Amino acid sequence: MKLSQSVQPVSHVKAHASEIIRQMQEAGSGPVIITQNGEARAVLMGIREYEDMQESLALLKVLALGGKCVEEGRVAPVAEAFSRVRGA
Repeated sequence: MKLSQSVQPVSHVKAHASEIIRQMQEAGSGPVIITQNGEARAVLMGIREYEDMQESLALLKVLALGGKCVEEGRVAPVAEAFSRVRGA
């Protein structure tokens, strides 16, 4: 799907949902921004892109939690950390 086609009114999406979904599956096209009364209201994306986004968000959360632990001084030398993991 071309970039110019990535913004669609809800009426177009309703009328062409099957075609849009098929194009997303075949071409791996990016998300479709759905407008209502000229304003962006929702996003339609392929399941692979959604799963990738969820995985990326989970990794970012893990990194943020790790950063918070470092800031709070809740860290241990690597040898000690591996010892604890192996002992558990």
